[in-house]
Amino acid sequence: MHFRKDINGLRAIAVLAVVIFHFIPSLVPGGYAGVDVFFVISGFLMTGIIVKGIKQNNFSILHFYVARANRIIPALAALCLSLLILGAIFLTPTEYLALGKHVAGSLTFVSNILYWQESGYFEALSQSKWLLHTWSLSVEWQFYILFPAFLLITSKITTLPRLKILFLMATVLSVLGSIMANYKWPNASYYLLPTRAWEMLIGGLVYFYPLRISQKSKQALEYLGLILIIAAFIPLFGLAYWPDYLIYMSVLGTAVIIQANRSNSLLTGNLLFQKIGKWSYSIYLWHWPIVVALSYFALNGAAVYFGIALSIFLGFLSYHLIESYKFRRQFTNVRQCLTCKPLYMVVIITALGLFSKIEDDSAQKLEYVENIKQLTVNRDTAELHYKFRLTPAFTNNGESYQTSFLCSLDGNKQTVESAIDCLQFKLQDSGFLILGDSHGRDFLHAVKLAYPETNFAMLLQSACVPATYSRKTGANKQCFEMLDEIIEQFVLKNHALKGIIFASAYGDDAGIESLLNDIDNKVYGDVPLYLVNAGFALDNTVVDLASEASVVKDVYKLAGNDQKARTTNELLSEIKGVKVFDKHAAFCKEDLCRLNDGLTPLVWDTAHLSQRGIDIMAAAIKEQNFLETQ
Repeated sequence: MHFRKDINGLRAIAVLAVVIFHFIPSLVPGGYAGVDVFFVISGFLMTGIIVKGIKQNNFSILHFYVARANRIIPALAALCLSLLILGAIFLTPTEYLALGKHVAGSLTFVSNILYWQESGYFEALSQSKWLLHTWSLSVEWQFYILFPAFLLITSKITTLPRLKILFLMATVLSVLGSIMANYKWPNASYYLLPTRAWEMLIGGLVYFYPLRISQKSKQALEYLGLILIIAAFIPLFGLAYWPDYLIYMSVLGTAVIIQANRSNSLLTGNLLFQKIGKWSYSIYLWHWPIVVALSYFALNGAAVYFGIALSIFLGFLSYHLIESYKFRRQFTNVRQCLTCKPLYMVVIITALGLFSKIEDDSAQKLEYVENIKQLTVNRDTAELHYKFRLTPAFTNNGESYQTSFLCSLDGNKQTVESAIDCLQFKLQDSGFLILGDSHGRDFLHAVKLAYPETNFAMLLQSACVPATYSRKTGANKQCFEMLDEIIEQFVLKNHALKGIIFASAYGDDAGIESLLNDIDNKVYGDVPLYLVNAGFALDNTVVDLASEASVVKDVYKLAGNDQKARTTNELLSEIKGVKVFDKHAAFCKEDLCRLNDGLTPLVWDTAHLSQRGIDIMAAAIKEQNFLETQ
């Protein structure tokens, strides 16, 4: 097939999304769907190559396989060999054995099966697998093995028009099968060919059913496709890891852009995207080991941006030094194929992976090195879980009540009416109203676990004490501006309200003073009042604490910020007429605080709780019999 700039530009968009997702997931939360863009492109191109050869009666499966091997294996083999060499220097014997097994799985294109059996793509341990990303190459290679045989055999027994109909039917069945499998076997569905084949078949459908439309319509199609892909990469309606709607959006968007066939488009045909598109395969190969290296050596901050730049640079080098090398492509029989150089690469480097070992010097290594690496991975995973799973909020900015955990005043989008509507929806017939900041949100998740049969509505404003006042610094200069109106129109008129719960870090003296005045002046009427104290606060993350102590342990002695939190807690404990939940006592005894459960952190930054921390707070809420829910 002739070179298409639009497809090359799509490759650039896809690889940039994947790379940024793995290095800075908050920027492109759905960037993992870039892999699906590659699948559709492969399906389109491979269908074209095979069908064109069949039509011209010169298609050779042998030549097809050799061409794919020349394209995929050399750069992958170079990466695997580099990892084996560097692994012998930096990895422990156990880690090196695992790397060797993964090298063998990657070069024999069964790594998707291997990783499916080991873990899920989004689990914490996945970030310790240096070649995890090769699962997609294995899926593609397995498709390359079976697909030409399917088309060749089918073309022998039917006509091309009927073949197109059979292809359409196979694609529909594959999509339906994938949807069913996604919900029954999500891990298997993510990794294995039978539930991924539909994406490549969609690309084949685009080839079989090209649209003949005007240039203006092509431009509209291209814009539509780009909107779908961008919406998949940066979702507006929440994020749910596989299976989810983002995959279908990215696949459809890619198919639409390929149909548009606008090789003169500035959006996909610009010079930058053309260069990155050419390097995309090598960039994809090198970026993930760099992500794992950053985690392995506990590097962050500026190192993340250096990692992105290094991925692109190594991709550039790999393309020009390895991918651009012209290997022999013409072989007349299977015996001649034994001289195919990429085949030698597979055999030699796979053998190195399976049989190479390094001497066991683990006795000379501190146990904490292994532990701190895993603690770092678990902390990063806890942060991802928190940001993507525990934060959806209604802000009157396009979200729905049903998919949000709470009602937020952040962003100044709310009106009194919209905030009250959201709170009433969450409260239903009766329940408790929580007022607070992001730490109050942690309490919301915990109290819902403690009292699953009770309704809770929360009004949140980040970094604010739950009272109306002005802050000197920060994004929210005016805190809970509309609280007085909400109290008057909602709280005092709602007889089904079981209580008000204040939950915050209480980091502002002016806010604390305003809150105390509200309580003293009984602005909430006769509604029972509850308060969650500030809990604990760290000066550094649990990883930093472990590094400073040269040991990963459950309990640490805290000072600094925690002393301030304890002072605030003492002040709050003296409020009369308010029942207080001692969040600090749930984790600490004076200045000794439980911050880890083995290698699982209870807090992912300096105060926000991980899911495990939320579980522990939920148990403490029940133990302290905090709420009267009857």
